[in-house]
Amino acid sequence: MYSVDIYNRVRRACLKDGMSTREAARYFNKDRKTIAKMLRHELPPGYRRSEAPRRPTLDDYVGVIDNILRTDKALIKKQRHTAKRIFERLRDEHGYAGSLTTVTYYVREQKRRTKEVFVPLSHRPGHAQVDFGETLGVIGGVECKIHFFVMSLPHSDAVFVKGYPAETTEAFCDGHVSAFAFFDGIPQSILYDNTKIAVARILGDRTRIRTRRFTELQSHYLFDDKFGRPARGNDKGNVEGMVGYTRRNFMVPAPRCDSFDDLNAHLEAKCLARQDDTLRGHTQTIGQRLVSDFDALMGLPVAEYEACDHVNTRATSISMVRYRSNDYSVPVAYAHHDVHVRGFVHEVIIGCGNEIVARHKRSYLSADMIFDPLHFLPLIEQKVGALDQAAPLQGWNLPDAFATLHRLLEARMGKPGKREYVQVLRLLETFEMDVVQGAIQHAIDLGAIGYDAVKHLVLCRIEKRPPRLDLDFYPYLPKANVGTTRPSSYMSLLGATA
Repeated sequence: MYSVDIYNRVRRACLKDGMSTREAARYFNKDRKTIAKMLRHELPPGYRRSEAPRRPTLDDYVGVIDNILRTDKALIKKQRHTAKRIFERLRDEHGYAGSLTTVTYYVREQKRRTKEVFVPLSHRPGHAQVDFGETLGVIGGVECKIHFFVMSLPHSDAVFVKGYPAETTEAFCDGHVSAFAFFDGIPQSILYDNTKIAVARILGDRTRIRTRRFTELQSHYLFDDKFGRPARGNDKGNVEGMVGYTRRNFMVPAPRCDSFDDLNAHLEAKCLARQDDTLRGHTQTIGQRLVSDFDALMGLPVAEYEACDHVNTRATSISMVRYRSNDYSVPVAYAHHDVHVRGFVHEVIIGCGNEIVARHKRSYLSADMIFDPLHFLPLIEQKVGALDQAAPLQGWNLPDAFATLHRLLEARMGKPGKREYVQVLRLLETFEMDVVQGAIQHAIDLGAIGYDAVKHLVLCRIEKRPPRLDLDFYPYLPKANVGTTRPSSYMSLLGATA
């Protein structure tokens, strides 16, 4: 290939100075066809193939290669054929005698031709996209997987992120409620992937059957829904990109927080700070472009949606209610009763009729049993022999004064002492722990070991009056024996003084 300098000299000599083609060929020592080509092109045109390359050795096997590549599209990327593997199969299974390089060039060209091409999109104000992401973090000193909800507004590139222990229905709903509150409005439409939380079934004509909980959420806030094609993340590319961006920029290094509330406060601050950024291709900040989104958002309803899961079930004979593979206790009076469970992200609330009978911190373990010891005290008071082995009381961290009272009552009164100790524990159903603990310690200091004494001292603390214990009811109090005074005793004292 000739240089640009030769092209310049030849073209200048012929087109400007009037030199003929024959003369230029002789002067520059080039063929006349070469001179004519230089006159047709301003720059060296490079190598141009006049016809498709011929591969006589490979042509008989092109159909086999195309079939392998077509079949690979249905497999995961890590299990697809490489060019080397295709060459080996052609050689071993079909008797191919050509080279690996020829196969490699053909496979590379076919993959390039079949790669998908995408259309750049523009986004109107007031529309959103939603997705979940995953990362690792340390919450409360325990390393765990964090599932984070992401809602983006593609027009302004504003984003809201909130972390959860698991990607559940209640987390999905709570994420929407929190995002709507963060943006102070409801998008006109939201684009989703085909998550099972929202889509129960996809029919043959691509019609979606929505889940009941998602339909309730949509009915409450009245936004339109849109769904991407299955396994096509590019249909909601904005939020897909935001998932990766927020993971890299908001959660690297891995977040270490005392609770999910602390984590979410950190994430919300990051979302707000990002609104001051100006992205490539824009002259306004995210916050300035967000104004157009705000103008297009719908207003919030008066009542906030209750972001929870609802389950109707029945309490067992051991006063436990199963929800999401874990068992939560209810008061023994509600054993064998039909109950209604509301599962929130961080709390489980159990009701019977119109009454709330139990509240528990949500557990994300499997086959876990979550007890409230107070629920079982009325039963243990009747079956006091089970006191030492009652599972609900195991691991109940009570102050040391309770253990001391238990030991004294049982040592002095035997089985009735156990029952009185349970009665003392039942005071926690009504009074605060510090009040009962103080009364127990006071009773121990006085030597008034009994339920009635502790209850009396609790009431005195509540009413802020001094205690008045009748010593006849407490035989374990030390008694003072005071003898009758005699005159001779004074005389002996006087004599001792003299």
